[in-house]
Amino acid sequence: MKDIPIIRVFVKGGLISPAELLQVMKASREAGNGYIMFGSRQDILFPVEPVKSAKAGVLLDQTGLAYHITESGRLKKPFKQENIVSSYVSVNVTDSTWWLKEDVYHYILDRFDYQPVFKVNIIDPIQSLVPLFTGHFNFVASRQEHYWHLYIRRNSSENSSTLIPWPDLIHENDIAAAAKHIEQVLQESPGLSHRELYKKVDSEVKLHSVASDEKPSKPTSLFPYYEGLNTMQNNDLWLGLYWRNNRFGIEFLSEACRLCQQTRVGKISITPWKSFIIKGIRSDDRILWEKLMGRYGINLRHSSLELNWHLPVMDEEALELKTYLVRELDQKDISTHGLTFTVKTDPDMLLFTSVVIERDFGEKGPEGELLYNILYARNFNPNSSEYLTFDEKVMKTDLPTLLIDLSKTYFNELESGFEPGSHRTAVENEEKPVYSSYQCRNCMTIYDSEYGDPQAGIKEGTLFENLPGNYVCSVCTTPKTSFIPVEEY
Repeated sequence: MKDIPIIRVFVKGGLISPAELLQVMKASREAGNGYIMFGSRQDILFPVEPVKSAKAGVLLDQTGLAYHITESGRLKKPFKQENIVSSYVSVNVTDSTWWLKEDVYHYILDRFDYQPVFKVNIIDPIQSLVPLFTGHFNFVASRQEHYWHLYIRRNSSENSSTLIPWPDLIHENDIAAAAKHIEQVLQESPGLSHRELYKKVDSEVKLHSVASDEKPSKPTSLFPYYEGLNTMQNNDLWLGLYWRNNRFGIEFLSEACRLCQQTRVGKISITPWKSFIIKGIRSDDRILWEKLMGRYGINLRHSSLELNWHLPVMDEEALELKTYLVRELDQKDISTHGLTFTVKTDPDMLLFTSVVIERDFGEKGPEGELLYNILYARNFNPNSSEYLTFDEKVMKTDLPTLLIDLSKTYFNELESGFEPGSHRTAVENEEKPVYSSYQCRNCMTIYDSEYGDPQAGIKEGTLFENLPGNYVCSVCTTPKTSFIPVEEY
């Protein structure tokens, strides 16, 4: 494909109406395409010749959806705007937090009256289809009804695992306001420490919040199979569709949108896996959808091995490598159920899968061929944001055998409770991060190990981890267990 600009359409929360999608496809057709593509942040993308961008933009303006036109065929960062990702797509499809229903997502998303510059995630921690921490502002549902954790990622590196918890749980009424104000403060004063950021926001905007004394749950179920016609938890049907090359034909999608309108299906949900799900199909209408897919020869039988890959958009190298690996692994009848994979061809690519095949950005093989590193998330949990090396500087032909070994390791550790193993060049005995400062959740008092707490008889240089178990806040006597780590910037 020529290196021509890309139009990126922001779909708030991954939710789009059939009418909006029809208009987006009309814009893509005007740009000279017969398809659209989906991005990993639940957005829609398609290339556009510069001379056609104005007409395509006029059509997109009619949808009310925000969009951005890149200068070339590469999605270069930073973007002037970002999409809001949500796990709405998982409701009635996978396990969900008991109080988190579709109307809650609608309510929260409707309160965003601006297009963020920072990535915003609104995620149910019980489901396993949408990753938890791929945003800058990660709102994660708590066990307390209508209240949310907030984890902020401020480092310039996309792959940084440093997530700083907001001291309070934030009510869903205030999620949009909190995100907007924090974004404004960070744009005006990017050098603020997290402690200063919290104090400034707390003094300038009234948020309905409560003290947090829990950590969010992590997904307990395996990565789901998200293709085909399936029964929802409310006895309606959901339809998941995936195409190998991520080029969804406009002709078929247009008919699918019109069938949604005919059968009163109001929303289409985009997943982060370059696929989409249509929920709320009545059982009586199943035959209509089966006939539609039959007319276009739509394949609903992709193996789970093929569905669980994250690739950069419009990257032929990554797609070719994935196709090769899927074919090789399929011929060997290897099971990868529960694992997810990334092909990383960009050093700054955000990781959110359990296994990563990374192009080695330094050396090449003896004949100038590309070499690859194989990484895996600690405990194979993609939400850990911590990756270990399984093997490195591997030739392409050796990748399938090594991935089979890693898959077997995963299933062995699945039985033993995911105790980290020592695999080839895996990092052993890694230490947990040590923080010099901890903050009381109740009164916001800081314990700084540099100064200790002379009033309590704690000497200078005493790490928080080494404080006695009965240590309490010197101001409000809140116990040590209610302090949270503070990252300084």
